[in-house]
Parts: sequence; structure tokens; C-alpha cells
Amino acid sequence: MRFPLSTHTSYQDLLEAHRMHDVTAVGGTPFLKELPQGKYWYARQKIGEKPVDRYIGPDSEDLRQRIALIREDIDDNKSFERNCALLVAQLRAAGLPTVDRQTGSILNAMARVGVFRLGGTLVGTHAFRLYSAELGFAFSGTLAVTQDVDVAAFENLKLAIDDQVDPSLAETFKSLSLEPAPGLDPKGRSTRWRMKGGGAIVDFLAPRMQSKSEIVRLEPLNVYAQTLPFLNFLIAEPIPAVALYRSGVLVQIPKPERYAVHKLIVAQRRTGPGLAKVAKDLAQAETLIQVLVEDRPQELAIAYETALANGTKWREAINASLKQRPGIGRLFGEII
Repeated sequence: MRFPLSTHTSYQDLLEAHRMHDVTAVGGTPFLKELPQGKYWYARQKIGEKPVDRYIGPDSEDLRQRIALIREDIDDNKSFERNCALLVAQLRAAGLPTVDRQTGSILNAMARVGVFRLGGTLVGTHAFRLYSAELGFAFSGTLAVTQDVDVAAFENLKLAIDDQVDPSLAETFKSLSLEPAPGLDPKGRSTRWRMKGGGAIVDFLAPRMQSKSEIVRLEPLNVYAQTLPFLNFLIAEPIPAVALYRSGVLVQIPKPERYAVHKLIVAQRRTGPGLAKVAKDLAQAETLIQVLVEDRPQELAIAYETALANGTKWREAINASLKQRPGIGRLFGEII
């Protein structure tokens, strides 16, 4: 079921308000820094006698325009919170998916200390839920139920981002009653945080690149992450989104077309207890592809062809999923 255009427009207004506020919330004076990896915007402010640079994002026409629009008379924070809260209430009443209190408090805390600004990307089912607002389409509730919060980032972001979350996630999570979960790593490095007494789990992930390391450190986020194959495809070029909690929480999520194709791949990589998630993987992929074939066929085709070009393992996994769900193959047939 599609949401009315007015609902989709209200969400875009909410998203734009948060993106604009995100630039001003960093504080300080924006400036462009040129590094060997590219050009990046920072905001410099003086704390005591020491100048501190806070990362804003990679240089782009869109970001330059948002920085240019910053004015001294921009709405104060209370006005921003009030206006956004009204939009969130409207969207909730219209039926867009919201996040529960526990998940919302975790996402809000991570956003406030800079997790998403510094390269973290929300993945998994919580990202899938946000595509409902992004695409203006209502998804089945059974496809979007989870307590887990999965955040992924590239390890090599540390080469471009000379900044860290502040305060640390260890301090932030302690205030939320989240503690490091014991794992199998002999060095005691935890990539998972869990709520004391049960409840939400937060996992940090990173693409498994040439090093083949199973655990890497995400310097800007100051945490360890579990590496997974194929994740680099998923989190390349993420997009902004607002989770509907209080006045909204600005995060970033994978492009929906990449999420859909990635699900076709990971569905064939499940083993053991993970096999129970295969049906959900394929159902989420098919749901997104049905909308994207109609609304964003070129983007979907590019994501599909990019994945196929990545090698034999990628093609075999995708083809195996298409055999399990012939309907998905027919949908791709309409755009390829």
C-alpha cells in the first residue's frame, strides 16, 4: 500500500530539517580540508585554548549548498525540536513505522555522540523499516520486527576522518545499561553490546576486506567490529533517513536497491541457526524489489549488475536466491 503524497512530502520535510540542523549542530565554523583521499568538510571551534575540528562529511554540491544556507537567524534548537516533533506525530498518525522506546533511545544516543555523522550506517531490519518512509510504501509488519541494532562502517574511514565520537560509546552505552557482551575473541575484544537483564543488542560490523581479519577497530567510533563479506557492497554510498522517535533521529542507511540485492546474497550464506532468517531475507528483498522496479528501475538495475560483476561467489548466491523466489527473477527481467 502506498502512502499519500502528502505523507511522503511531510517525511521529506522532516528529513531536510534534520539534515540542515545536523550541519549547525556540530558547531563552529565550517571549512574544507583537502586530504589525499579527497575533500572533506569540518567545523572548527575553540574549546578553551585548543581548536577542535569536528567532521561534517565528504565534499559534495548538496553539502556545500546546506552550509551556504546556514544563517545566524536559523531557528533555535527548541523551535527545531518542536516543529520536528509535530511532523513525527503526523507521520505516526499516518501509519509510518516508528521505533520502540528502547531502540529509539539507543539510536538517539548514538546520533548525539556522532556515530552516524562519523560514518556509521544503520543496517539490518531497522534500516528496512526506514525504507517505508523513503519509498512511501507500507510494508508488512512481520518483515520488520527485531530488537537488534546493527551498525556498520568501513575500517578505512579513519584515513579520512580525523575525529571521534564524544563522549565515548562505552560511556554512552553505560548510561543506557548496555554492556559489552563476551565473545570468542581470545583478546577479549567485544563487537556486541547487550542490555542488562535482556532486551536490545547492538552489533558493530565492518566489511571483510583484503586483511581477512575477523575483528577490526573502527577508530572514529572507538569500538571494535565484526567483519563480514559482501558488506562493502551494502554500505557504499549510504543515504540519510530519520527514525520516528520523539522529534526524529537522523541516521544513515544503505540505498534500498543495494539492501535488496545484498539480501539475495546473504540469504545463501546463512548456516546453522541463521537458516531461520533465509525466508525473511528473501521476503524483504522481494518487497523492496517490487517497489523499486516501478519507482527506481535504473538504480535497481545498476545495483544488480554491479553485484553480478563482483565475481563468481556473488553471481552464484544471487542466482540461487532467484531460483528459490522465481518471482524476483521475473521482476528483474522487466528492467534488465
